[in-house]
Amino acid sequence: MSFIFVSFSLFLVLNSLGNIPLFLGMLAKFDVKRQRKIIFRELVIALGILITFSFFGETVLRLLGISQPIIGLAGGALLFIISLGMIFPKESNAELVIREPFIVPLAMPIVSGPGAITAVMVYSEQLHNNLYMLAAILLAWIASLILLLASSNIKYLLGEKGLDACERVGGMLICLISVQMFSSGAIKLIKDNIF
Repeated sequence: MSFIFVSFSLFLVLNSLGNIPLFLGMLAKFDVKRQRKIIFRELVIALGILITFSFFGETVLRLLGISQPIIGLAGGALLFIISLGMIFPKESNAELVIREPFIVPLAMPIVSGPGAITAVMVYSEQLHNNLYMLAAILLAWIASLILLLASSNIKYLLGEKGLDACERVGGMLICLISVQMFSSGAIKLIKDNIF
């Protein structure tokens, strides 16, 4: 599994392009400078969450008796559901927030949601190299940060339909990754229990 594949997969799972309308809708009452400060803060918190699960997620799951094949199966199923939501999005009701969001819902679950956390844990176990995984998370995070900081400009450039198209293409790619993750988990589970 290549470094570029892991970074690109995590970038897709973080779904920055798809989250632009949601971020802009929730932060509409703030000026652009304040929006960027909020986005930066929330993404730093999300990064901390992802790194924590990258280093300690497997230990917690081992204490709970959950094996790697089960994580692959659950992660694949979860990413598949997320990809369907990206391909066939529901009507967005991004409500204006009365006060400034902090951690919930932007940092978690929008950026570092169940799909991103599961993907980080699965890839961490498969790579067996903490520094390699940390670099992959940072690369995906930096790309997401840049996109979200430029969200006003990107929305103006692509328009609503352009953002929708990007989200759906990303959803298709996540769908393929989820099937790969699920099938790898199923094969490993069968091998571990039959052979």
